[in-house]
Amino acid sequence: MTQRVEVRISGLGGQGVVLAGQILGKAAVYSGRNAVQTQSYGSEARGSAAKSEVIISDSKIGFPAVRKCDVLVTLSQTALDKHFKDLKKGGVLLVDVSTVESIPETKVKVFKIPATETAKKTFGAGIYANMIMLGALARIINLVNDKAMEKAIRESVPEKTVEANVNAFNTGLEFLT
Repeated sequence: MTQRVEVRISGLGGQGVVLAGQILGKAAVYSGRNAVQTQSYGSEARGSAAKSEVIISDSKIGFPAVRKCDVLVTLSQTALDKHFKDLKKGGVLLVDVSTVESIPETKVKVFKIPATETAKKTFGAGIYANMIMLGALARIINLVNDKAMEKAIRESVPEKTVEANVNAFNTGLEFLT
């Protein structure tokens, strides 16, 4: 059976949403899957809407955009409010409960991760919340292996932050074990 997962990671500019999608796409390829990643964000550098979409499949990907996502990752209330309608029935919602106050009544599977709070307490900065969410996401979708994710992180972040980013990813993995 062919596995195909459409993921939308959403939040605000400055939260590392685009970087998280790029890393997930690379890791999928390193795991032997096909992947396509797209992104969009507001013209402001920080604080405007941002999203990154990744399609991961065992077969060819004919259309590069996510219409209805299997997995929605939200790092802000604004992102959840805007993108919740695009989550498939029976999908998965991964929410940073440090930054999202209100989750709609739903029948999708909801995972609540205190990513920003954990990033601040553990790593001294909320900017690592995206890696914590990536760890949780990797465990949920189970289409990328941990070594591939670590390789993609190491290749994608500034050298001085590599270890903190890898450790944040590993922290995210632990939320769902």
